[in-house]
Amino acid sequence: MNDGTDKADDAGWFSDATATFGDRVAGAREGTGLTQKGLSKKLGIKLSTLRNWEEDLNEPRANKLQMLSGVLGVSMAWLLTGTGNGPDLPADVHEAQADVLSILSEMRGLRTQMTQSAERLGQLEKRLRAALREPA
Repeated sequence: MNDGTDKADDAGWFSDATATFGDRVAGAREGTGLTQKGLSKKLGIKLSTLRNWEEDLNEPRANKLQMLSGVLGVSMAWLLTGTGNGPDLPADVHEAQADVLSILSEMRGLRTQMTQSAERLGQLEKRLRAALREPA
């Protein structure tokens, strides 16, 4: 589980800094693979009620908030404030992060090689100029 300190906004999935209650509900719902209709059925509420929660037009009462956190596998504190136990990142986000880290590592290696090559090229250029200036 995410303890609320991880920020996945770099991966494009979620940003704790800008998320509202409705964003957290929608994000956690999507993370569990539930549709709005499916979650509303599990909670025993109208679909329009859930939509209002996700659109930040309304918030659930305490008993529904507790049910909501249980069904979504997140803490009530996380739903309300964004701190506490939130949803795990989807597997494809973890895979994308691994790919990104691999690409960044390779890019750093190439940058180092290019810097070393540029320095070597500069040294060779100096030697060539010096050789051309010497009388034959």
